[in-house]
Amino acid sequence: MDDGSAPQGERAGRHDIVELRVHGVSGARPEKILGRAHVTQVAGDRSGGFHRPTGSDATAPDGLTLEAYRWGDLPSGTVARTISLVFLLPFMLSNVAVWMRPASRRSGAGVTVLCRLLALNLTVLYVVSIAGVALDLLAWRCLGAAPCRAPFDTVAGLDGRQVGPRLAVLALLPIAAIAFLRLLGTRRPRPAGNPLWAVEPMVGRLRAIHVATAFAVLNLTLLAARTAGGAAASTAVLLALNAAVLVVCAGLLAVPGLLDRAAAKRTVTRATSTVGAVAVGLSAVTLFTVAVDERAWPSADGLPGYATIVSWALLGQMTMLVALSGLVLWHHGRGERRAALPRGLGAAVVAAIAVGLAGAFSADLVYQSGDLLGGYRGDGGPPVPYQWTILGFFLHAAAGVVLCAALTLLSRRRRWRAAAAITARDFPAVPPAGAGRLRQVTKAVARARFAEWLGLLAVTYAALAAIGLATGLLRLLDLAPATLVWRLFGLPAGVVDMGLAMGSTLVALVILALLLGGVFAYRTAWFRRHVGILWDLGTFWPRAAHPFAPPSYADRAVPELADRITQLTERHRGVLLCGHSHGSVLLALAVLRLPPRVRQRVALLTYGSPLDRLYARLFPAYLNEDVLRMVGERVEWRWLNLWRDTDPVGGWIFTANRPGDPPPDPADPASRVDRRLRDPPDLLASPVERRPPPVRGHHPGESDPQFRAAVRELAGRLLDTDGG
Repeated sequence: MDDGSAPQGERAGRHDIVELRVHGVSGARPEKILGRAHVTQVAGDRSGGFHRPTGSDATAPDGLTLEAYRWGDLPSGTVARTISLVFLLPFMLSNVAVWMRPASRRSGAGVTVLCRLLALNLTVLYVVSIAGVALDLLAWRCLGAAPCRAPFDTVAGLDGRQVGPRLAVLALLPIAAIAFLRLLGTRRPRPAGNPLWAVEPMVGRLRAIHVATAFAVLNLTLLAARTAGGAAASTAVLLALNAAVLVVCAGLLAVPGLLDRAAAKRTVTRATSTVGAVAVGLSAVTLFTVAVDERAWPSADGLPGYATIVSWALLGQMTMLVALSGLVLWHHGRGERRAALPRGLGAAVVAAIAVGLAGAFSADLVYQSGDLLGGYRGDGGPPVPYQWTILGFFLHAAAGVVLCAALTLLSRRRRWRAAAAITARDFPAVPPAGAGRLRQVTKAVARARFAEWLGLLAVTYAALAAIGLATGLLRLLDLAPATLVWRLFGLPAGVVDMGLAMGSTLVALVILALLLGGVFAYRTAWFRRHVGILWDLGTFWPRAAHPFAPPSYADRAVPELADRITQLTERHRGVLLCGHSHGSVLLALAVLRLPPRVRQRVALLTYGSPLDRLYARLFPAYLNEDVLRMVGERVEWRWLNLWRDTDPVGGWIFTANRPGDPPPDPADPASRVDRRLRDPPDLLASPVERRPPPVRGHHPGESDPQFRAAVRELAGRLLDTDGG
């Protein structure tokens, strides 16, 4: 939309400063961001663009030219795409986990390898679960071993056909599912200039590896069933070749840095493309071999070998998850043990959530499909591995709820005591009429301080991966839950059936809640403020582990910001960057991309910023103190960060600078960046107001007097730098 010419109001010369505001994950309208009723777009498009007030509202009261960058629609798009994010949620979380690796290169490389292998396992589970519906339920049970209820007992006219042709034809369903994932993996956001993350070539290599693995697993499922009654030479050779494909794919991921190494890009790209083509070719040969093989098939209730493949896939997943949890717990460092949120723990926690959701989605797909088709009547229910997966998810979810509730109650006294000390210092003399108001403010501070306990919550939740490992071992032993409960406790099978039903219902409710949340998050402003944050933060990071996850919108937003800042410095005297919440992260990354001539005309104001409180601790290898200091140096420390004790998300970046703390170190410019805002400014209403000042918490507050004072101070620094 921007043709390169200066919009009206920019031709006045280089004697003004632009206040460029970038919102957080709430995705507010440009009118709200700018606080003006009449706004026009001056650059960008419908998904993300730059907006300015029109007419007499074009400037702020202190003379700055107002502009806003609205990026809130970049992670969303259509309703169909939003719904697809729900089903791709485990893939998205596996990508987030790999970016949470510790800063240490030794342990960081191990975490990256384990996260990528776990992501590959998620693809395996995806294919295995769909194969369970297409091959085990439809082809084997409904059309053969245990006829399903009508009309599923005559699927595609395959009833009465031989087993081989049935399996070959219905194998087209998981092949179509693989093709669908492959199609999703090619989606890219519209880039703006040079991309922020140079990962697209690596995504292509990951995509080839995952596609090859998906086809190889499907082939092994068919061949394992064919060889159950005795292996012919052709099927034995195909088994060996497909197993070799799996080993090669895992090996490409298991070598630290191989996919990222610049010197090996051409060789590795050729290798991944070759293994992908080989896997597709082997699938064609496998389908033909299974379809034309006229030997008798073994008699069994379920597809031979299928339960074993599921068991090993789930056990491998849990083993890698426990290894990942152990690695990050071991590495989080002696110096971090007392930190509020120890750095590097997020990889294990987010990976555990991704694995739990993927296992639950897969198991519930098979469980609910079997219930719908009636394919599990009289044979003990769905495959034993999926029974344990559903029960494991139920136990894991229950333990997580109990853990959160217990931690909330146990930390309440300490949080309240710390909050009371803060409010007592802020409001030393409280009249009797303000006692109730003081308690409300103290409660808000105590709630905001729950973030200080996330470290303990993360450690304990990561340890819950042991539940999945235990159930994985039981799966491998082919010991059904009902059998174990009967042997240990003497309880009838109906108790286990009830637990399975509850677990399956819980998974279905989770999926339904995610679907509704995904839709309403981009259609309802209030809901988006509370739920949309998950989608915005999840799709911020690029695909470095799973190639079928949603693409990163930061590849467009950050370069687009950097380009616009460069244009504005050429037309104006300076640019004051104002970033709220996640907007401060986008601006910090944009500052790192600016050329030196542009940085000299830029100042930075962050507020409600999670840069240190969350990002530096969750992503220590990429947004750590060294990187934040680099941001300050790039803008020559023309940087102020406003924070409140009532904010549950944002906080200080370098030092709290609370009243009573030691004065900032004059030799360290970083110590003067943070400024605490007392929230609320007063407990009671002034004589000219009806209500007391509200508790702002994480709300932006661009019109607050403290915010405007910070704007004027930074604008003055820009003018001094410019010699004005």
